[in-house]
Amino acid sequence: MKKNMKVFFKTFLKVIHILTFLFFFICSLDILSSAFQLVAGKLAADIFFDGSILLNPIAASMVGLLVTVLVQSSSICTSIIVSRVSSSVLTVYSAIPMVMGANVGSAITNTLVALMYAGDREVFGRVFTGATIHDLFNWMTLIVLLPLELITDFLFQITESITTSFKIQADDDAPELLKILTGLITDFIIQLDKKVITEIAAGSEAAKNKSLIKIWCKTFSNVTLSNITVPSPENCTSSIRCWTEGNMTWTLRKIIFKQNITKCTHIFVNTSLSDTVVGFILLPVSLLILGASLLSFIRVLNHELKGPVAAMIKKYINIEFPYPFTWLAGYLAILVGAVLTLIVQSSSVFTSIIAPLYGIGMINLQRAYALTLGSNIGTTSTAILVALASPRNTLQDSLQIALCHFFFNIVGVILWYPIPFMRLPIHFAKKLGETTATYRWFSIVYLVIGFFLGPLMVFCFSIVSRTVLIYAGLPLFFLPFVIVYLHAFNIFHLFPLWMSSLKPWDDLITSIMVRCQWCGQTISQKLHGNLEKDKTIPNKVSERFGDSEVIAKKSQSEIQF
Repeated sequence: MKKNMKVFFKTFLKVIHILTFLFFFICSLDILSSAFQLVAGKLAADIFFDGSILLNPIAASMVGLLVTVLVQSSSICTSIIVSRVSSSVLTVYSAIPMVMGANVGSAITNTLVALMYAGDREVFGRVFTGATIHDLFNWMTLIVLLPLELITDFLFQITESITTSFKIQADDDAPELLKILTGLITDFIIQLDKKVITEIAAGSEAAKNKSLIKIWCKTFSNVTLSNITVPSPENCTSSIRCWTEGNMTWTLRKIIFKQNITKCTHIFVNTSLSDTVVGFILLPVSLLILGASLLSFIRVLNHELKGPVAAMIKKYINIEFPYPFTWLAGYLAILVGAVLTLIVQSSSVFTSIIAPLYGIGMINLQRAYALTLGSNIGTTSTAILVALASPRNTLQDSLQIALCHFFFNIVGVILWYPIPFMRLPIHFAKKLGETTATYRWFSIVYLVIGFFLGPLMVFCFSIVSRTVLIYAGLPLFFLPFVIVYLHAFNIFHLFPLWMSSLKPWDDLITSIMVRCQWCGQTISQKLHGNLEKDKTIPNKVSERFGDSEVIAKKSQSEIQF
C-alpha cells in the first residue's frame, strides 16, 4: 500500500512539473504577443487604414500576412479585419485576401519556437519539420485559392448564401479559457487595451495618441439624453428630435460620460515609458521565459516518459483504427485539434506544442499534420465570435468575412489531406527538416525570406504597377515550382555547384563564422593583456554537419577558405 502511494505521489509530482512548465510556456507566448503589439501594433493598424492599398488583392493578402507577423497574432489581425468590415470601411470582397494572408502569417510562431532546438541537429531537424508543415500548408493553400477566388469569387458566393439563408443574432464575445488561466500571471506583468488598435485601423486620429497599455481595468459609462444646439436642421439626429426657435436649432443627442473606477495592477500601469520601449523590454524577457520553459518541458518529458509509459502514450496518440476504418483516425485527429484550439482560442500555442512533441518522437508526422490542420480550423472561431458581437446592421457582412476565414481552411484541408499523395506539405516539410539539420543557418534564411523579405517583395511589386508585377512577380511565383521540377527529374547536377547545392554557401558561412570567432578571441586577449606574440591558434577546427564535415584551417595571421 505504501509503495503504491509512493508511486502515485511521484507520478503526481511529475505531472505537476510538466503542467507548470507548459503553463509558463503559454504565458510567455501571451507576453511575447503583447510585446510585439506594443512595438508594432500602431504601425500595423495604420497599414490597415490605407484603403487604396487594400483594394489590390495581392497587396492586401501580403498586408494581412505582414501585420500578423508584426503583432504575432492572427486572432488580432482577423479581429481588426472583421471590425473594419463591421464599420463598413472595408467590403467583404476586399477583405477576403487579407484574411488569407493573416492565416499564413499565423504560422510564424511555431517556426520561431523551433529555433530553440538548434543545439541538437537531429531533434532540430524533426522539430523544424513539425513546425513547417503549418507554414507550407498555409502557403500552398494561399497560392491555389487566392487566384481561384479572384477568378470565380467562390468563397464570397458560398459565404453570402449561408449568411443570407440563416437568421443569426448578434451576441457578446465568448470568454477565452486560455486567457482566464494565463491571466493569473500575465495580467500582473502587462495588460493592453486592444480597442486602441481597432480604433486606429478605423481611422481615429485621437486613438493614435493613446497608449496601448491599459490603465483602468474597471470603468463606468453613463448614457444621458441632452438637448444641444446644432448649426442647422440637417445636423439633427432625426426629424422628430429636432426643434427650431428663432435662429437656434436644437436636437436630442446621447451623451456618453465615461468614469474611471478601478486602476489596473500590472507592473507598467504607472510607467512614463513609451509603448515601444516597454515592448522592447518585454521582448527579451518573454523570449527567455519561452526558451527556458519549453526546453524544461521537453526535458522533463524525455526524462520521465520512458519505457512502458512512453509506449502507452505513443500508442494512444498515434492510434490507428482497424481496417477498413483506418482512414478515420486522421479525421478524428483533425477534429481533436479543432476542438482543443476552439477551447484555448490560440492556434499558436497548440501548434507550438505539437512540433516539439514530434521532435522527441511522441507523435508521428501524419498525426502532427492532422492535428495542425484541425488547429487551423479551430482558430477561425475567434473571428466568428468577433463577428457575432457586431452591430445588427453590419452583422451579415462581418459574419461573412469570418466564414471566409473558416472555409479557406476547410478547402485547404480538402485539397491537401484526403488523398495521401496530395499531402505535399508533409513531403516538403521533411525536405526542409533534413536541410535544416545539415545546415542550421538555413532555418534563419527560410524564416526571413518566407515571412519578411518574400512577402515584402511581393507587396512592393503589386503596388508599383501591373507590368512590374507580371514581369518581375510571376517569375518569382513560378520559381518554387521550377525548383521542384528540377529536383524531381534530377536535373540540378547540370547547374554549377553553388546553384545546385548549399555546400559552397555553408563553407563560406562557416569560414566567416570561424574568422569572426578568431577575431573575437584575439580582441578579447588584447583587451585583457594576455596576448602572447608567438602563440599560434590551433591549426584545425572541425565541425560535423550531419553527413558532411566542414574543416576550417586557420593560423594567427590568416584563415584558409
